[in-house]
Amino acid sequence: MTTAYFDIAFDRQPLMGVFRNLSATAAVARAERAWDAGVRNVEIPVQSTDALPTLRAVVAAGRERGLDVGAGTVVDVDQFAEVSAAGAAYTVSPGLDADIVRAALERGIPHLPGVATPSEILTARRLGLRWLKAFPASVLGADWIRAMRGPFPDVRFVATGGMVLDAAPAFLAAGVGTVALGDAFDDDEACERIATMMRDA
Repeated sequence: MTTAYFDIAFDRQPLMGVFRNLSATAAVARAERAWDAGVRNVEIPVQSTDALPTLRAVVAAGRERGLDVGAGTVVDVDQFAEVSAAGAAYTVSPGLDADIVRAALERGIPHLPGVATPSEILTARRLGLRWLKAFPASVLGADWIRAMRGPFPDVRFVATGGMVLDAAPAFLAAGVGTVALGDAFDDDEACERIATMMRDA
């Protein structure tokens, strides 16, 4: 389910939004700008329960457009009940934890774990995952993506962590499926560039 879900969700979606530490109002506004630019995928990190109202608000706004919203920074199995109740369609973690992966699979929730080494990629593959989050992508670099695509051609990456719009083309050329952006959606000129990238995808 996880692979099939992300195959569809990230199809011709070179960019996604990750909106951390925002109020519900600010997150919805940023999500609306992303959606208006053609970006379908939005993630709301829930590193604390204080972020759950924001997740719920963005989920509700996305539902009006028929769009899914994910919950990020899932670092504990206990978070699944909260994010599921809030309406998250998928979950994202900064690292790879087998218990979290199994908990997601048991609940039928597509999960995107973070990886930064070949060993973590191998472990994720053994757990049945083919979409992984390269984190922190700005530190790993586009060359890391290109190198990992060699031995793992069946794995697709989402580049997350410190990413800026100007860096996106290099990562996409290296083989990532999607690049995650944050405050770029607050800038009118950047949104125009994002809209162009989405139309050309």
